[in-house]
Amino acid sequence: MKITIGDTVLELVQGDITQQNVEAIVNAANSSLAGGGGVDGAIHRAGGPQIMTECRAIGGCPTGEARITSGGNLKARHVIHAVGPIYNNGVSGEAQLLANAYRNSLKVAVENGVRSIAFPSLSTGAYRYPVRDAAGIALQTVAAFLKDEPHELQLVRFVLFDGKTFGTYGTILRAFESQTAGE
Repeated sequence: MKITIGDTVLELVQGDITQQNVEAIVNAANSSLAGGGGVDGAIHRAGGPQIMTECRAIGGCPTGEARITSGGNLKARHVIHAVGPIYNNGVSGEAQLLANAYRNSLKVAVENGVRSIAFPSLSTGAYRYPVRDAAGIALQTVAAFLKDEPHELQLVRFVLFDGKTFGTYGTILRAFESQTAGE
């Protein structure tokens, strides 16, 4: 499923983010950039030790922010490590921190001349953010960035690992598309 915002294609696919043929993939990182499970572990395994060496040199990344490394052995030239919030019943500023993680990833991409980027669903695995809420924040934040910020992005792809998450993002994107059709 895809929509166009300005000159940029925003699309949803189900698959493996480590296999994406884009300039940058976003890693659902932890604040120490020390590797972990889920998307983070998969990216570090597929990209090889160069990514971890670069992460150690960076030293860490606060929640809501993003840092960039090379892609190591990945097809993607870069990995943007974004730290989403751990969900705590939505009462600790999680929505703003999650939006910041997406926005700051896009800013880092633009600052580094990236024209195509792939995101996972940040914070919805081990960090327990409800997928429906996270999808709304992710899609609204990315769409607002594409409309309001100067950029050269041609493609923003959400790569969703399982069918349930893909379906939820699709439902939110269709609702978002029908809302914005009249604007």
